[in-house]
Amino acid sequence: MRGYFAVGAEGLSKRMNLGTLMRSAHAFGANFFFTVDADQKIRKAPPSDTSKSPGHLPVFTWDSVDTMELPRGCQLVGIELTDDAIDLPSFGHPLQAAYVLGPERGSLSPQMLERCNHIVKIPTRFCVNVAMAGAIVMYDRHRALGRYAERPVTAGGPKTDRPKHVSGGPVMRKGRKVPGT
Repeated sequence: MRGYFAVGAEGLSKRMNLGTLMRSAHAFGANFFFTVDADQKIRKAPPSDTSKSPGHLPVFTWDSVDTMELPRGCQLVGIELTDDAIDLPSFGHPLQAAYVLGPERGSLSPQMLERCNHIVKIPTRFCVNVAMAGAIVMYDRHRALGRYAERPVTAGGPKTDRPKHVSGGPVMRKGRKVPGT
């Protein structure tokens, strides 16, 4: 899969949700994890993070939306149930993205929503657990940007193989050849 992604949450207060979200981020290949305005008592990976993800991906802890420093070009994608949010199955995932989820009993702050490049919702009848929502979004990204065979129209497995990777020719930038070509 090309690009990179991060997962994080604003205002988390429950250790088990933090650990499960961190573990899922590690499992789906996130490049970093972050919290914004998390409760002081949960700023370390809890026992529910059985993969011990901080040993495998960087964890950033920001005190506020104003102190968040995402990489240049990284698009912030808020996961929130709002009327104007894009349904997740219809969303085109950015190659460089940081997905932010809200707290367990609340929503993303107005400051966070303002900072987001995109707002996406999971089309469910009601809110799901924050750790579950994160896993659903990461699965959707993996499915959308991974190299998988097309789903068949009928039930069952794919009728064709996974597409083979094809390397392109040299990339020209501002009239210069890429070194080594």
